[in-house]
Parts: sequence; C-alpha cells; structure tokens
Amino acid sequence: MTTLIIARHGNTFNPEDTPTRVGARTDLPLVDKGERQAEALGFYLQEHKLFPDVVYSSTLQRTRDTAKIALKTAGIKNPVYALNIFDEIDYGPDENKPEADVIARIGEEAIENWEKHGTVPPGWDANSETIIENWKNFAADICKTHDTISNQVLEISETVLVVTSNGIARFAPHITGDFDGFAQNHQIKLSTGALGILSSDVESWSDKDWNI
Repeated sequence: MTTLIIARHGNTFNPEDTPTRVGARTDLPLVDKGERQAEALGFYLQEHKLFPDVVYSSTLQRTRDTAKIALKTAGIKNPVYALNIFDEIDYGPDENKPEADVIARIGEEAIENWEKHGTVPPGWDANSETIIENWKNFAADICKTHDTISNQVLEISETVLVVTSNGIARFAPHITGDFDGFAQNHQIKLSTGALGILSSDVESWSDKDWNI
C-alpha cells in the first residue's frame, strides 16, 4: 500500500494584512502563524505515525519551509525534493490581487465553480488537464519501483508527503477515478495548513481523510 499525504502550506499573511490571490509569481515566506501551522503538521505526522519515506514540495519557499519545519518537528531527517509540478497556478490578471478585485473581474459564479468543481476561471494561466495528468503520473510513479537486476517493476509500500498550494492540491483526488463523487462528499479546497490523505492498493486509489 502507498499512502499519499498532501498538505497545503501555512499562512503567508498576518491578521492585519489584506490577503491576496498568491500564485506562482508571488513567492511569499511564511508568517509566524504559518510556521506554527507547519509545526502542527509535524505533530500530526508524529502522533499518527505517518513517517514519510520521501518528501516533495513545490519550488516556492512557502511550501519548502512548511515541509522542512514539519519534518523537524516530527523528528524526521528526510530531505525535501522540490518539483515544479507542485508550484501554485498562475492567477493571471488576478495574481496578488485582493479577493474583492478578483470577484469584480470574474464574478462570484466563476469563484464558486472553482471552489466546488475545480473549473479554472477565465484569464488564469492554468491547465486543469495538465495538472490532473501530473498527479496521475506522480501517483503511478510512487506506487512502483524498478528492480534493475531482474528488470521487473515491483509494487512497494511507502508513505509520501507532498506540500503544495491550494490551486494544485484540489486536483489530487482525480487519482481516485471518481472526482465527482469525492467533490460531493468533501470541500475540494484544502485550508491553509491542512492536509489530506489518499491511499492505494494494487489496483486503485481511495480517499482516507481530507482537509484535516
């Protein structure tokens, strides 16, 4: 069995700040609360004995730092491998804009479709099909290893942690093959600092927990 833990990075805004749509072109650091959320992630991993064999993040500092703080808190010494497939989407003309400005441009219905179904609003530089394919390929890769001696592909059991962002994490449940069913039972958006858990047997993936 392979366990895939998907975590969203911690907060990048203080209470007195005006939150904005932080995408791929806005590389903000964690604020104090974000660091505490990263520690909470580490405590959760430790408490539930979810010790990742390998850890990935995006190339953005908010995800890399979340992963590193969580691992340190949990007493895990694994390195963090940064992959650009986990970089947040580019919000186009809405990048780093307050939500009121975003709604004024694209409308509340577009936001609702994004939050409920993952439908990318007009103008955002994101291809949902590519993101879904990236998740499916990644899921297939972490379920298998290659035996160079016998030249066979073998099933393995491992735990994998991915720390990414809101716009990318919501597409991960597509690997279950029933995203519509998943969306009926869950909010597809991960809250800041939250995590979801998907697991696979030999044939398929299923959701275990989401938005913890």
